[in-house]
Amino acid sequence: MDEKWIPALARYAARLHGVAGDEHHVASPLGAWLLLALTAAATAPAQPDADPAVAELAAVLGVEPGVAAEVAAGLLADPHPLVAVATAMWHAAGVDPEHRYAGLPEQTERGVIPDAAGLDRWARERTGGLIEKFPGDPAGVPVMLASALAARVRWEVPFEVTAASALGADSPWASRLTHVLRKPVRGHEAFVAGTDQAGDVIAHRAVATTEASDTRVALRVVSVAASRDVPPEDVLAAAYEIACDDRDRRRKPLADLPLGESPLWTIREWAGSSEWCDAVLPCWSAASEHDLTGPGLGFGPAARALLAGTEMGGDAVEFGAVQSAMARFGRNGFDVASLTGLTVGGAAPEEPSRSRIAELRFAHPYAVVAVATQQRWDDRRLIDGPWHGVPVFSAWVGEPEDVPVEDRDPDEWDD
Repeated sequence: MDEKWIPALARYAARLHGVAGDEHHVASPLGAWLLLALTAAATAPAQPDADPAVAELAAVLGVEPGVAAEVAAGLLADPHPLVAVATAMWHAAGVDPEHRYAGLPEQTERGVIPDAAGLDRWARERTGGLIEKFPGDPAGVPVMLASALAARVRWEVPFEVTAASALGADSPWASRLTHVLRKPVRGHEAFVAGTDQAGDVIAHRAVATTEASDTRVALRVVSVAASRDVPPEDVLAAAYEIACDDRDRRRKPLADLPLGESPLWTIREWAGSSEWCDAVLPCWSAASEHDLTGPGLGFGPAARALLAGTEMGGDAVEFGAVQSAMARFGRNGFDVASLTGLTVGGAAPEEPSRSRIAELRFAHPYAVVAVATQQRWDDRRLIDGPWHGVPVFSAWVGEPEDVPVEDRDPDEWDD
């Protein structure tokens, strides 16, 4: 599979999160990109320049339409054990889309557009109940596409719990919360990284895996915080870079950083023989709805490409595109889902030695990226699967939450 598509997805994520802005939110750029890739599979001619809409779609995807279609087919044919994925292309009764269906991956569902209750049922079933309502109204729509992604994972090792004062006296969150999460001694990673986009940042990585004798699969959830004056889009870009780097090439030795306090960390010397990074960060949850109809996100050219050559085609095709997403990040695990819908030709949906030890503090808004890994043993060597290194979900965390009482140790419960 073409490796250039993952950097292209990261660039697409920057545009999508730019539309979402700096408010607390969660999204799946992959869910939106996957719908555009399905459109490419259904519409792309042998020469993209033959259709201006397809050429514009290729520019948004960041790769040739044929490559995007191949990526979509690979992800659907070899699903990740920890990430549920589903796609669909439906049509209204009386519309004949067989010429479009021919290029779709065989796993993509197709048929007559379900009614509103049927769409809600599809949303619940494909996201494991995490999203209960399908975004948008199918009434009067001739063609409709959808993608769903969901994961319910549990950390290999749960977080510990500590007082919110560990976020530091200068944190705007310390006085709002009573308890936050602390990195356990094993099973999680924390480090400082140097980035081009956001300068020195702090990173925490928690991992959920599934047991299998011949495969190595996981979902890595990486949190990245920068100085408060760094724009959110730069922090998100740095988070994507760090989360997708298997070799941690941006990691910085603590010996290269000054001792003492900073807004992001406290570094001191200790008698141990190796570096150690602790980290504290809050629980959080988010439910978001994103209008994807704006310029630069690709759904306008996707709609025009789908209706090209039909009596409904033209330069002014009506369409609607929206994504619903949710996430919960807590002591024991991470639940996350997205549902992206594209309606074409109808009304748009409504909007939505002495060594060093450091304590890293996620004490103000920061970015989160969840990346899938997928490798299998083949003749004593690891072979990457289609999901390896794929960023599946991302978020901007601006509204922290307390650790629920039931997730605290008994002696920490409030009276």
